[in-house]
Amino acid sequence: MGVRRVVTGHDAEGRARVVDDGVVEPITSELMPGCAAYRLWGRDERPTFPDDGAPRGAEAYFPPRDGSRFMINTIPPGELVPSPDLDVAAAWDELERQMPGAAATMEPDAPGMHTTDSLDYVLVASGEVTLELDDGERTVLRAGDVVIQNGTRHAWRNHGTETCTIVGVAIGADRPRPA
Repeated sequence: MGVRRVVTGHDAEGRARVVDDGVVEPITSELMPGCAAYRLWGRDERPTFPDDGAPRGAEAYFPPRDGSRFMINTIPPGELVPSPDLDVAAAWDELERQMPGAAATMEPDAPGMHTTDSLDYVLVASGEVTLELDDGERTVLRAGDVVIQNGTRHAWRNHGTETCTIVGVAIGADRPRPA
């Protein structure tokens, strides 16, 4: 299943136009069976208008400072257990190619836990998901619930019975590093 994306922009006279109308296919990985990520839009700088609506640079999966990302993710119920015969190294390489930098945010010793330097606005569109924080605190979220994720360490877990769909906008933020 793809997600239809309609993009507007301005023509040479400054009038609004639909400049793209097409399907965005999901990114999937055998490392996370049943999950799908739709990279709908992103840019690495603040927008300036008028704009022709052409895609801008957005190589890394998560945004840099002043950048943004728009995505939809689906999370199936249960534990995400890869096939025992999976070539894990090849799967990680493929994931890095599809979602540059995403794996670097993940914690190998705590599956699913990650931290990004972004302010994320997340809407649960369908299903149910549990937001787990670094101290073990868990909050169950259902369709219509919203999370404002302020650069905290977290994981998404689906303990429900149906696939959960979340819609998110990530805005790049600063995180001072220890000297």
